[in-house]
Amino acid sequence: MCGIVGYLGPREAAPIILGGLKRLEYRGYDSAGLAVMSTGSDESPRIDIRRDVGKLQNLINLYNSDPVSGHYGIGHTRWATHGAPSQRNAHPHLGQTDQVVVVHNGIVENFVALKEELLAEGATFRSDTDTEVIANLVERHLATDVPLEEAVRQTLHQMKGANVIVAMTVREPGKIVAARMGNAGGVTVGIGDGEMFIASDMPAILEHTRRIVFLEPQWMTIVTRDGFRVQTFDGQPVTPEVHSVAWDMVAAEKGEYRHFMQKEIHEQARSITDTIGGRIDFATGQVTVPDLNLTPELARKIKRIVIVACGTAAHAGMVGKVLIESLARIPVEVDIASEFRYRDPLVDGGTVVLAISQSGETADTLAAMEEGRVKGATLWSIVNVIGSQAMRVANGYITMQSGPEIGVASTKAFTAPLVDLYLLAMKLGELRGTLDAARLKMLAADLARLPDLVGRTLDRETAVEAVAQRLRDVSHCLYLGRGINMPIAYEGALKLKEISYIHAEGYPAGEMKHGPIALVDKDMPVLVIATQDHWYEKMLSQVEQAKARGGVVIAIATDGDTLMVTKADYVLYVPQCPWLLSPVLTVLPLQLLAYHIAVLRGCDVDQPRNLAKSVTVE
Repeated sequence: MCGIVGYLGPREAAPIILGGLKRLEYRGYDSAGLAVMSTGSDESPRIDIRRDVGKLQNLINLYNSDPVSGHYGIGHTRWATHGAPSQRNAHPHLGQTDQVVVVHNGIVENFVALKEELLAEGATFRSDTDTEVIANLVERHLATDVPLEEAVRQTLHQMKGANVIVAMTVREPGKIVAARMGNAGGVTVGIGDGEMFIASDMPAILEHTRRIVFLEPQWMTIVTRDGFRVQTFDGQPVTPEVHSVAWDMVAAEKGEYRHFMQKEIHEQARSITDTIGGRIDFATGQVTVPDLNLTPELARKIKRIVIVACGTAAHAGMVGKVLIESLARIPVEVDIASEFRYRDPLVDGGTVVLAISQSGETADTLAAMEEGRVKGATLWSIVNVIGSQAMRVANGYITMQSGPEIGVASTKAFTAPLVDLYLLAMKLGELRGTLDAARLKMLAADLARLPDLVGRTLDRETAVEAVAQRLRDVSHCLYLGRGINMPIAYEGALKLKEISYIHAEGYPAGEMKHGPIALVDKDMPVLVIATQDHWYEKMLSQVEQAKARGGVVIAIATDGDTLMVTKADYVLYVPQCPWLLSPVLTVLPLQLLAYHIAVLRGCDVDQPRNLAKSVTVE
């Protein structure tokens, strides 16, 4: 989580850092700060810090009223782990003698022991954070007359956990050291013309440079305005690949929409088009996924697939299970990544561990991938962020092609992997002989219609707004689905919880009689996904049972369904669609419903409380 930006060059550092932090505020927004290296009246360098609690705008206001000047600096937006959100706990943090300043993303697992050691040496602390321990340790090592990078290296060897550190010192002005320890959030180095940039995510610096280097775990970089060096934690030099990234920053602006979430919901027709583009021959049904490195031999070798993911990505994986088992006839399990990593799972060389992650930096998902690698599995990933860790460590990958997703509640990065999983299922079915040429062409034809169906569904936003008005003041909701749309019930409930703070539960409709039906009354709205598919008759029964107990029923139904309108209190229609692709449509009114309810309740839609976009710590 936490957003980090650094700058070295001829320009004033603070405006560049603040601009970068603005693009990373979705990674943490309980406080923010920056540190700039400036020159005092005696020409000696000093570190000027500005910090404030709350949204980034508070820091911007503070800077405007009390500016700092200098050409080297680092900044941070915080998502609290150690220490409550407050000005004293905001980053950056200084060492004991104000010679070192540090920003940090992660959790120092042994910080209590390290802090006790420092306290015994006479150190004092000005915050409740684990980060201040890092600053003091770096400063202590600097006292032995080693370079900053060596002081950081020695500090890293004392720490436990997954962490990113960025540090400066007055002893070496014009130098910034950044390090990535374990599967913490990413570190991106941007190469400019006589200037250099550091960020935890690319959007922070893409307006300044498109030449990017990604730090791998256990790497550190020493950056000056004229260039950079990369080393391992053991001091061995590394020559990383320099990527040329083409990512339109206009896509990260809200444009005509009130919130990023609303914009990203409406971008789904485009993102799905981009996801399909270049990957399927609609004339033959042949799918091309070159970066997956899927050969006929590997396809036949696969005994099972284990999908590992968290939150929304896990719900996408549940849909993927149905797709792959239906089309490729390969057994699929869906595992919550945070559980998979600790269960000593039964994985071997015949297993594919498929990770799904928007950011590609989710700590639990990366750890699950590592567990699979150690046990000999083939690693695949479906990711949105190009160059992310989940992409780089995998044996093969598929990119979502969604573009930047700024809203914390994921929308287009849910539907894009559904399409990726559909394509993957087709490819596996082709290579394993479970799909013949005629079926492949039919599946491809169905997919070709999908962007238009998505656009037509999103055009019905006004109808969703009307239902949102009815539900704006409820305290609880129950979402029901069956078969391939059961995960959509989970996802719809999650969206409502995330951004409106209404308690909601997703449930398999067939389990209603096993307990949840006891909750149904006039104060418990029931949202049912009842499109005309294999499970339609069963879902009609659920509607009737909820109505018999006084429940208010909102149904997601298929165009032309005249029966449902006589059963449910409210009906939100989606176009007719092949059942394998129906989750892409049925989730859209649920996304819009959660969005409009949250807006009506006055919630912070793009930055819901207690959440961050990328969960890079456990």
